[in-house]
Amino acid sequence: MSHDVEFEGESTAPIWAFGDLMSVLLGAFVLILVGVIGVQLQLSHKLEVAEKQRLAEQQRRATLEQALATPLAQGRVTLVNGRIGIRGNLLFALNSDQLQPEGRQLIQSLAAPLAQYLQSRDELLMVSGFTDDQRVHGDNRQFTDNWELSAQRALTVTRALIAAGVPANAVFAAAFGAQQPVSANADATGRAKNRRVEIAPIPRSSAANAAPQDTAPGHAP
Repeated sequence: MSHDVEFEGESTAPIWAFGDLMSVLLGAFVLILVGVIGVQLQLSHKLEVAEKQRLAEQQRRATLEQALATPLAQGRVTLVNGRIGIRGNLLFALNSDQLQPEGRQLIQSLAAPLAQYLQSRDELLMVSGFTDDQRVHGDNRQFTDNWELSAQRALTVTRALIAAGVPANAVFAAAFGAQQPVSANADATGRAKNRRVEIAPIPRSSAANAAPQDTAPGHAP
């Protein structure tokens, strides 16, 4: 009789151990499942945000392209990745920061559609000046180097936009000198492409973080 009781007690221990192991495994599986679902939800949210940003950017560019339909059709400006490009020789004579008549007329024609575009958007216009890699002529005492020349050209366009109706608190100037060329400076054609001014709408938050030495009046607020 005592042998029977002892045998029965020994036989129940593995059953309880097996039950505990299954509980642990089930708990671990639930935790893993919850973690996987959480990761999937995070990825889904990120994809949704990215898609909204893509659609917003697409809409922004379409709106800007519509606003600039006339000068774009005339070939007087380009629009690449939301950046309005204007050839330097259309705006300025070589080594000059004074707008030529055709350039002044073009800037005046851009002001109204750009001002209208900005009305419904929390954006600023960044006017950027660029030069080729050739040194400023030695007999030109007005500019120390290409940085100063590009800065003054950007300022000239900025002030012309303000004078033509773009709000002063919605536009600022930036200088890039010979940096960020769009073509090789190996020949006259390439250098002419690099002498340019670009106008780009950017979020106000980005402008607020711009380095002080890169901006000038109209200042970024």
